[in-house]
Amino acid sequence: MKLSAEIYRDPNPARMARYFLGKALMVRTPDGLCGGLITETEAYGGAEDKACHGYNNRRTARTEIMFAPGGRAYVYLCYGMHEMFNIVTGPANVPQAVLIRAVAITDGIELIARRRGKIARKHWASGPGRVTAALGITRAHNTLDLTGDTIWLEDRGIVVPPRQIQKTPRIGIDFAEEWIDKPWRFVWTP
Repeated sequence: MKLSAEIYRDPNPARMARYFLGKALMVRTPDGLCGGLITETEAYGGAEDKACHGYNNRRTARTEIMFAPGGRAYVYLCYGMHEMFNIVTGPANVPQAVLIRAVAITDGIELIARRRGKIARKHWASGPGRVTAALGITRAHNTLDLTGDTIWLEDRGIVVPPRQIQKTPRIGIDFAEEWIDKPWRFVWTP
């Protein structure tokens, strides 16, 4: 079942990052439909989070979508080469999002095999840049409504037991001072 708009409006980004584990991320592209179960996320939480693109309520052309009500896609280019897919969460005017770091592919396997070439299946979507490459997510998806028919999340009734979830600090945020050690990265290892 596709997630409703209200689900994305939870004001706690860490709770949302945990919640998305086990949900299916689905993408319809001109090549076909593909998707997989979310296995790794990171939370970015509001104007006070020094690791968040919306830190200090910084509004730019790139970050403006983070200030929308939860339930939108935030896709940006990282290091000039990797597109990163985030789910905007929380209420309007509170810049927070959840980065999708890894997905276990379940749908569109043949399509993704063509996209990923000789890369081993276990690595098709084993990092945030790999998720977007495997699923065909680009900056053209930025700002899209996640309750639409192009990109969406589904609840397939999978319950992720707490014992299968590892909580760690986020990756690559050495600049974030006191926010570096916040355990807002969630990894599901079934």
